[in-house]
Amino acid sequence: MSSTENQPTPDSTPLEKPHDGPTDSKGWDGKLRVEKKPVVIYPGHNSDPEASEDEGPPPEQIAADEELKRGNRLDGGDIDLVHCRIASMPALKLERFKNLQRLCLRQNAITTVELPSNLSTLRELDLYDNLIKHVQGFDELLDLEILDLSFNKIKHIKRVNHLKNLRQLYFVQNKIQIIEGLEGLTNLTMVELAANRIRSIQGLETLISLEELWLGKNKITEIKGLDTLTNLRILSIQSNRIPTLSGLPSLPVLEELHISHNALRTLSDLPSLPSLRTLDVSANPIDSLAGLEPLAQLEELWASYCELHDFAEVESVLGGKEELKTVYFEGTPLQRRQPALYRNKVRLALPGVRQIDASELFPVLSVSYTLVPPLESCSERWADTPQRL
Repeated sequence: MSSTENQPTPDSTPLEKPHDGPTDSKGWDGKLRVEKKPVVIYPGHNSDPEASEDEGPPPEQIAADEELKRGNRLDGGDIDLVHCRIASMPALKLERFKNLQRLCLRQNAITTVELPSNLSTLRELDLYDNLIKHVQGFDELLDLEILDLSFNKIKHIKRVNHLKNLRQLYFVQNKIQIIEGLEGLTNLTMVELAANRIRSIQGLETLISLEELWLGKNKITEIKGLDTLTNLRILSIQSNRIPTLSGLPSLPVLEELHISHNALRTLSDLPSLPSLRTLDVSANPIDSLAGLEPLAQLEELWASYCELHDFAEVESVLGGKEELKTVYFEGTPLQRRQPALYRNKVRLALPGVRQIDASELFPVLSVSYTLVPPLESCSERWADTPQRL
């Protein structure tokens, strides 16, 4: 017999090696063997066996020569390419989109902003969560109204003060230390600079139309530089290092002040804020509500995890505020000393309040009664009924 008779051919399956271990009477060793078969992976199929249905398909990668117009009309106004691993903006060939008004490139790998010069119609540009280090490439976007550069690696605000039509500007979670480069942007209504490394409030004096200023989670130690912002409606300066409210000017239309997680010990230096509706002073070492008496329009007071302890003061300072509907005192001595009686005591002190901490109060229903004459007994009715023989 030839030595090659038992060798497998290219088209045959190799013979399985005999098992030398213990087997049953039929020769089975107790192991289940499944015949291997080829698997076809179709385009768009998730080939990762570890991925769950909740995670969805892996992000699509945009190649340099791919037709971006697939799914986007060349005369359309919006383009959304979120989480697509885009690294090169020129590769998208955006010059083909003549009427582009909104471009969203969130959660990609863009390091440099490179836009064609013919995108003069662009109104909104969203570059949230990329790898951008320098503010550049916006020279021709003179009609831009909304610019979002949050969650990048930017250290300096530069080359945006020529965008005179800007209304909203976002620089959340970057590495900015100084507020600069915003001079002359008189149409700005919102600036978002939270979660940076800012130590001083400056460079905002010319933003006379500003309505919302978000400076939370920085390293600010003093309130200043806000005197000219007379249109400010919302000021968020929480999670900083501010020990006093003395630098806060009297802002006539300010409706919300968020200054939680700072180092405030008193509210007595709070200026006149005639339009204030929401005040958040949570997680400050404040032990008194003195200073809130002039806030006639106050609707919500958030003072959780402060050192407030006197229900009599709560009633004397807040009891006459007709607009007050929500209070948060969770974590204060007011709540910790007698947690079972806490809510009832707040309701007695502030009967107009409709929400205590995270729980809404149901209004007490008034029930009216109408007195109905008692029914006559059967014997009385029978006595008055004519008897028939």
